[in-house]
Amino acid sequence: MPNENLQHIRHSLAHLLAAAVHELYPEALPTIGPATESGFYYDFDCGETPLSAESLPAIEAKMRELLPIWDAFEREEVSEKQARTHFKNNSYKLELIDEIVSRNEPLTLYHAVPFKTYNLQPTTLFTDLCRGGHVEDASEIAPESFALSHIAGAYWRGDEKNKMLTRIYGIAFHTKDDLNAHLAMLEEAKKRDHKKLGRELDLFTFSETVGKGLPLWTHKGTTIRRELERFIVDEEIRRGYLHVSTPDIARLALYEKSGHYPHYKDSMYAPITIDDEKFMLRPMTCPHHYELYLRKQHSYRDLPVRIAEVAKLYRYEQSGELAGLQRVRVFSLADAHIICATEEQAGEEITGALDLIEYVAGVFGLKQGEHFSYRLSLGDRDDEKKYYKNDQAWDKGETLLRNLLESRNCRFYEAEKEAAFYGPKIDIQMKNVNGKEDTAFTVQYDFCMPDRFNLTYTDADGTLKRPFVVHRSSIGAIERIVAFLIEHYAGAFPLWLSPVQVRVLPIAETHRAWAREVYEAMREADIRAELDEADETLGRRIRAAKLEKLPYFLVIGEKEVASKTATLESRDSNTHDTLPIPALLEQLQSEIREKKHA
Repeated sequence: MPNENLQHIRHSLAHLLAAAVHELYPEALPTIGPATESGFYYDFDCGETPLSAESLPAIEAKMRELLPIWDAFEREEVSEKQARTHFKNNSYKLELIDEIVSRNEPLTLYHAVPFKTYNLQPTTLFTDLCRGGHVEDASEIAPESFALSHIAGAYWRGDEKNKMLTRIYGIAFHTKDDLNAHLAMLEEAKKRDHKKLGRELDLFTFSETVGKGLPLWTHKGTTIRRELERFIVDEEIRRGYLHVSTPDIARLALYEKSGHYPHYKDSMYAPITIDDEKFMLRPMTCPHHYELYLRKQHSYRDLPVRIAEVAKLYRYEQSGELAGLQRVRVFSLADAHIICATEEQAGEEITGALDLIEYVAGVFGLKQGEHFSYRLSLGDRDDEKKYYKNDQAWDKGETLLRNLLESRNCRFYEAEKEAAFYGPKIDIQMKNVNGKEDTAFTVQYDFCMPDRFNLTYTDADGTLKRPFVVHRSSIGAIERIVAFLIEHYAGAFPLWLSPVQVRVLPIAETHRAWAREVYEAMREADIRAELDEADETLGRRIRAAKLEKLPYFLVIGEKEVASKTATLESRDSNTHDTLPIPALLEQLQSEIREKKHA
């Protein structure tokens, strides 16, 4: 997170933005405007005169005009009556006042007043309902260190049942140089955006007719999915996981038993009534896996049992939260649940799960600290509605995970109130090209579900004991990891993941017969090849292959026909290797087997 002073600068700029909009568009109602990880935003109800991207230059100019005459923020604690009187014409502020009063918190207004050296009267330029966190002096804000970036729609309080507001985003840093560096990063992010590249490379699409958040994968995108799924399933089987298959739907009673309903009710699809019983599209696999475990009695000798599945899950995400493949309403999760005999065994399995996750990240060329980080997600002992009540178990679980992370000598940070309701977890956090952080992989310690499902095993002394459960996702959601990899590779996938690995290009018609033989040899060797015999110049076809970010293309001309060879060219270099076909196939197959990422 940015340092406190920078957060105060950004929060102050949110007030300045609201003041500028108020001066230019007095009818626009200000609602809320927090600091963000790279800047700030403010939401407005613009009524009948909605703002647009064309409005931003004038608003930004007004912000710069106001900035020199702003002084320190003056805090005023007011009564409920005073607050309601001040914001009597703003229903959004009145709703916030209701909430603050219900929490028995003080109502505070912050006034921005004219800068003293301008000899202006100390009248208030702008007043907002706010808890604070501002610069002490407006001179701390460099005039060229901020910019308005874009405008978007946002539902009030993030609830799509509420009115759509106008959100204006800004970015801000300590200096102009920092701002310019961030703007350059954003330009690069636009080029790498997985939504843009996914469309250009024809990997996936969305259809309003099918529904929001429900991706449709082309044959090329499906190839990437299939390679990822094969990779993780094979690797997990090598590590002792038992891969299973369970249904996408189950009785509502299953999720009531697990406690997911009502804990996650708002993010689950509505129940479906079938034969007078309520069923649900599953949002998670753990209850299914527990029922599989319960099909027979297990001995301590059987444990740990590692039940794994690449499972399709369904979760209702609000429309405003949907973001390409990063946040969708249907996704496939490489999920697993490990039933352990002892706490020590659970610790060993968590270590094994983290080893697997780091191995997977290494295959993709991702480095800890640069591309991903560890977060220890903790619960809240005081929130019995959100978290399973067992203080001792929470303490033990959090200590176990903390000690495991410390033993790995890896940097991590702790986050309050981010745990699952049934136990603490280690989240592997990744940032997309726009800087937004998402959880990619997870390892969770569960002390709740064994009780709810009455999971047991027979110990060495013949008594029934309660096992421990570890949840983990090794490669995360296929959709989210594909989005991340598209951006990480800028669409130029390594050979093993590329939908089309090689394109064969005969120079002229007389070279097509040999080109077809080479193409068929590629297919027989399980190399994903295409044959391009279009009536275009070789230069145009090579440019097309490079635009599609194909790893390799083969040029077939007179020399290659005569010598029964092919000339291999790479998208990454200008080197040309003319090779006999057996040697060529072995070179490509070796690179695919080794899963080289660079």
